[in-house]
Amino acid sequence: MRFHKPLATALAFAAVGSLAACSSDDSKVETGSATSTAPVAKLDALSGQSTAVTLDAGFVAGLTSLKLTPGPVGSAKIESGVATFPITGGNVTYFEPGSISPYVQGKINHDGSGLSLTGGGTKVELTNFVVDPAKSVLTGKVTANGKVAAESAPLFFLDGRTLKPLQTGAGDTAILEGTTVSLTKEAADLLNKTYNVTAITEFFKVGVAKITVNTK
Repeated sequence: MRFHKPLATALAFAAVGSLAACSSDDSKVETGSATSTAPVAKLDALSGQSTAVTLDAGFVAGLTSLKLTPGPVGSAKIESGVATFPITGGNVTYFEPGSISPYVQGKINHDGSGLSLTGGGTKVELTNFVVDPAKSVLTGKVTANGKVAAESAPLFFLDGRTLKPLQTGAGDTAILEGTTVSLTKEAADLLNKTYNVTAITEFFKVGVAKITVNTK
């Protein structure tokens, strides 16, 4: 399926917007399965760019107090307090808001990268992030000292109430900035157990995300 640039940009906005803002329709229309309603547009294969998270000062201070050091894994980078994870693929289907719930569906993949936390002789790696636009949650693989703790666990909530308006970048890209990223209960419990602490809590703010995607 081919797109005119405005439609492709709108779809890219919907993709990352739902990632951040909960694509479940506020009107709570219940229409059954997605197959009962024709989509407005589809991106069957996302083709790159990145999710960059400006780490919150409170998160960094909290890690420091727990003597935990964050670091990049694989193709991720952490520079000047910003952690960047390349988008490696995925797909998004966008329906008319109100016609179906959730109206944005798909997956946004970040294979081969992630975030590590090292302290007390233990290194936890959170990798292979997958964004579920319909649920506004990011899942990932969890390992501790190389041993798999979970192949796919919900790690971060993605809250778009702080979103800024859509921007267009150089070339055929769309940029959405302002998603608040915070820890899920599963992630908080796992880290507390691993490092024998109690200070890490659900909804602990990790940072603010900037999503850049190709629109075609």
